[in-house]
Parts: sequence; structure tokens; C-alpha cells
Amino acid sequence: MALYGLFLTIQTGSHRAYFRISRPAEEAKSARRKWRIVHEVYSVPYHVLLLLAYMAPLVILSLQLAVPIDFTIRVLGAPVAVAGFLIAMLVLAPESLGAVRAALANDLQRSVNILLGSVLATIGLTIPAVLTFGLLARKTIILGLDPVDTTLLSLTLVLSTMTFSSSRTNALLGAVHLLLFFAYLLLIFQR
Repeated sequence: MALYGLFLTIQTGSHRAYFRISRPAEEAKSARRKWRIVHEVYSVPYHVLLLLAYMAPLVILSLQLAVPIDFTIRVLGAPVAVAGFLIAMLVLAPESLGAVRAALANDLQRSVNILLGSVLATIGLTIPAVLTFGLLARKTIILGLDPVDTTLLSLTLVLSTMTFSSSRTNALLGAVHLLLFFAYLLLIFQR
């Protein structure tokens, strides 16, 4: 949680430009004149309220979708991991779409930064929340990985280290990340 807090401080403070849409200065000025864009600064409680208001429909929607997804998986005989994958797609859709839009606008650095924020939120917030819920509900939570998933995770960590240790990102590294993702998808159905 401290790591995610540090990320938010960087994102909203000293390095906020890394997370904004980069447009040429003249284009931004004409857009402001044309549409009279006014940027108001709101308080932290306002943003916390909006975050909770945004999360509530996602949680409710994912709970409502769990029943038909589980039924479909049972009927089709699909792997149980497909359910987790589909719910994760729903929850991560806003960040993923923002990152894809940034990449399509040739703003790869912003794309990587958005995805890093999403990963930090998952590691720094979701996993501790699930573990806390498990403790409070007296349920056993297993976060173990089988050998195939351990290998994919190791490859992903090595590739991510290579990607993020360089000063710039490029399309080749992104393609290798996509290849690992497709391998993960194929291996869900292989088991």
C-alpha cells in the first residue's frame, strides 16, 4: 500500500506530465480557446468519493456477472481460470483502454506508465484487500502458482525488467509482452 501511495504521489505531483495526453502546444491552445476548457482543482475527499462511486458499480457488476460466467464455464467444460480472467478484464478495462489509446497516439511512455499504475494497484491494493477479507471471513486464501504459471511469471518479470530498465520503450518489447500474454491465454485452455 505504501508503494501504491508513493506511485500516486509521483503521478499527481512531480511527474504528472508523464500521465497526461501529450499534444503539441499550439493544438492545446486552440482547443482551450475553442471549447473554453476550464480545469478546476478538486479536493482529496471529492476524488475519494468519485473513486468509491466508480468502484461500487464495478464490484456489483462483477458479482452479477460471476453467476452466468460460472454457469457458462460449467456447461462448456472450460477451465475455471477463464472466470478469473474475464472478471479481471472487466476490472482492468479502463486502464487497458487508456493505455491502448496512448500507444495508438504514439505516446508509449504514457501507455507504460498507465499500465504500471494498474499493476501497482493490483499488487498494492487488490491482493492485500483479498487477504484481509480472507482473514476477516476466516477463509483460506491460496495464492500459489503451479509450475507453468511460475515459469510465465518469471519470464514476465525478466522481460519487464528489460523493458523498464531501458530509458525508452519500443514496439518490439511490447510485442514480446503480448506474446507472453497470448501464451498465458493458450495455456489456460491447455490444462
